[in-house]
Amino acid sequence: MSNLTYRPWQEGDDLALLEILGDPSTPQAHIDRTMLRADSDDPWARTLVAVDEGVPVGAGTLFESSLHPDRLWFFVEVAPGLRRQGVATELLRRPREFPAPSGVTALKSRYTVEGAEGEAAAAFTVSLGQEQIQRSRGVVVEPDSLRLPVFEDEGLTLEEAATGSVELSQIVADFYNAVHAWDRAQMTLGRAQTMLLNDATGAKGAIVLRDKPKEAGGKILSFAISYEPDRVDAPADVLMGWDPSLSDSEAREAVRGLLAMLAHQYPVKLEVDDAMVPLADLTDELITAGSATVVTTTIIVAN
Repeated sequence: MSNLTYRPWQEGDDLALLEILGDPSTPQAHIDRTMLRADSDDPWARTLVAVDEGVPVGAGTLFESSLHPDRLWFFVEVAPGLRRQGVATELLRRPREFPAPSGVTALKSRYTVEGAEGEAAAAFTVSLGQEQIQRSRGVVVEPDSLRLPVFEDEGLTLEEAATGSVELSQIVADFYNAVHAWDRAQMTLGRAQTMLLNDATGAKGAIVLRDKPKEAGGKILSFAISYEPDRVDAPADVLMGWDPSLSDSEAREAVRGLLAMLAHQYPVKLEVDDAMVPLADLTDELITAGSATVVTTTIIVAN
């Protein structure tokens, strides 16, 4: 370890690290590696690479998020043979010597429980004094797991929605902010479009459950946005949410009804944070009944 040098991120480091680190062990780990990037000032980001005799053997990044402004994201990955030798700690320490202009110093990071690195990642976050602030699960719901809701001509209505619609974008933004009290969010209509609904995000379509038809003044109770899955044969990835102004019982009913329709004939994969209480409780119920399966568990930690 004493022979290691440290330098900023350079073009080609991603491929060089892939040869040393191997393929990501989980889909979440694949996403996390995309956090590694060249230094920038807007948004502020600093990435450091550990090098052994000219070969990159690890990297760590710190960066600000305008969406979640209270903490810096931190991600680090080191070659297996160099773990537990202080390399990851050094990859964090050095960038922190030059703090972000905003003055934000609190950190957050995440790791996937499944996979070979889960235990080591958990131990590392503990060594940094980080504690769990959220659990996020990927849950596959099997077909025909829930009773279908009753639709009426002037009552409950299921509709397709344009992903570019202002109405949908606004409720998605409101929902996102409401379920992220644990890590304050500043989701706006424009950001919802760019980050969750734009074609570039993989969004393929959306459906909404209304209390009555739109032309009769019906409002959106719950929504579902489908995304391109990781594999052709994989269940559709779906983001589900609801109008945060609904009461708890109304939200639970709206979530149950829409999920019943979504998973009527085909399985769907949901991202479920514990903070999404109506959805989390429903998926727990389905898991207990054997009608849903947890495929990934991601722990988000902070200090």
